[in-house]
Amino acid sequence: MIVAVTMNPSVDISYPLNRFKFDDVNRVESVSKTAGGKGLNVARVIAQMKEDVICTGVVGGTIGDYIVQQLDGRHIRNDFLRIESESRNCIAILHEGMQTEILESGPTLSEQEGIAFLEKFEGLITSASLVTISGSLPKGLPTHYYCKMIEISHKKGKRVIVDSSGESLKQVLMHEKKPFAIKPNTAEFSQLMGFEVEAEIVDLKRTLSHKIFEGIEWIVVSMGSKGAFVKHGMDYYQVTIPEIDVVNPVGSGDATVAGFSVALNRNQNVATVLKTAMTTGMLNTMEAGTGYINKNKFKQYFDFVKVEKID
Repeated sequence: MIVAVTMNPSVDISYPLNRFKFDDVNRVESVSKTAGGKGLNVARVIAQMKEDVICTGVVGGTIGDYIVQQLDGRHIRNDFLRIESESRNCIAILHEGMQTEILESGPTLSEQEGIAFLEKFEGLITSASLVTISGSLPKGLPTHYYCKMIEISHKKGKRVIVDSSGESLKQVLMHEKKPFAIKPNTAEFSQLMGFEVEAEIVDLKRTLSHKIFEGIEWIVVSMGSKGAFVKHGMDYYQVTIPEIDVVNPVGSGDATVAGFSVALNRNQNVATVLKTAMTTGMLNTMEAGTGYINKNKFKQYFDFVKVEKID
């Protein structure tokens, strides 16, 4: 079983408009509302890949109820810490080929709520084979909170994949106990290093040899349409993908984590792990909904992904 963690989930609301009028009334005929958050996207794709998964994190209020109802409606198991504060909405206004986002920050957790979730987390992962931790931390939790979750996972002998950014990722990398894998994109990678990381092989190899990455088994740097550059142990790989028709790129990184997790959970070889990850990421971009793939297209696009070992 894979445990997919989303500490700050949301209800994602999409308002499509032909034209966005400022300082005026905008009427929307078609509204889309889905349970959102990077870890929930991961879990949806894992479930579509027919792998056992359970969602966890923190939810509250009527928005939290809606998130749970959405997951239950898709038969995705979940066990969240319930709090009194309201979970957040994240609004996307789609207009004239652009996307304007209005993102609520979400609830502020107390120290006691932070401790309560760690206790729940420790119980949940007892029967897990793999843990994914995705996205940002809610207010109130310290930036090293993910480090505590990794410590608990180490104690239980569980592999952890972290897909975060900024200070929380930096704290994870500087901690004594390391995650099994991380998946930054090139922008997050550059932010982490404090300088613009070029997409050239020699630059990527040099950067990934930095001591901050020591002890991490897998580092997958996702590069959008260019595929990914990967360090596994002491080996480096370049993964290339075919040109595809992109419908909605949002959540493709989460879908990549999902495919990566599924293949690792099935103890597949390096090439299959990377091809599975890239395929689920691609399939997500080809669908209008975030965190959804057309499984019928999996083999076709899997065969197009190329994995090359770099000397």
